[in-house]
Amino acid sequence: MKVRAIAFNAFGSFLRDRLLIVFGIIFAAVVLLMMMPLLAMKAARTASNMPQIESMAMETIAVIMSMVSGCGSLLAAWVAANSVASEMKNGTILAVMARPINRWQFLLGKFLGVMMLMSAYVVMMFALSFLLAWMSGQRIHSTVWVLLVYPLVRYAIYAALGIALVTLFHPVVAWGMTLIVAVLALVCSPGPPVANTTIRVLKRIGYIVLPSTSLLSESRFLTIREAALKQMSFLDHLTSLAYGADYALVLLLLAMWSFHYRTLKRD
Repeated sequence: MKVRAIAFNAFGSFLRDRLLIVFGIIFAAVVLLMMMPLLAMKAARTASNMPQIESMAMETIAVIMSMVSGCGSLLAAWVAANSVASEMKNGTILAVMARPINRWQFLLGKFLGVMMLMSAYVVMMFALSFLLAWMSGQRIHSTVWVLLVYPLVRYAIYAALGIALVTLFHPVVAWGMTLIVAVLALVCSPGPPVANTTIRVLKRIGYIVLPSTSLLSESRFLTIREAALKQMSFLDHLTSLAYGADYALVLLLLAMWSFHYRTLKRD
């Protein structure tokens, strides 16, 4: 009951956060501008250039969705880190702990509040992908649950990482470190073979240690043509999602352990 109250309170505070509202308005304006080429493609579509238009539309949709999806990861890390830090900065965490409530319950409530916000973001992202396809005169054939669950698990990793880092650092520093982790994870993802042995070893270590968020990218399953669908068994999906959930759980447990020893006085 206490955890649920903290989660709903955190979610409500996110919806009233002026910085997040401004970010949402600016981000929506950028996405609207990026939609214009899709309308031009729909108007230029003919029977003779259909395959070319389909390819161009899919590339444009992939770029837009990659931007939206990537911003979601950074958004999850920021709101998670800032929600914990703001409670400590304002001193309200002392009143919360006086109920009484355990520190791990406080962090779990904050984490669940972040995931509620990101669930709404994922639904918006899902609707946007189908809207973009419709605007270009196409239709996405991917499985619905895949486009919903994969980004949500990925955002759970970044939210847990943000909470873990903010127990040790300032929220801006924690967010910056999360950004670095995201970039390094992308760099260390499987790709063309590297000739330099040192770089190859470092990439291998990074791939093992850092979260393999590319494995949890829903963009792998975005397709307009059914023939291009990437077939995966349920066991493959379960393995990938279990990996992501386990990574997020480990980070959250580390955050709880670190937070247990941190002073609650104002910074």
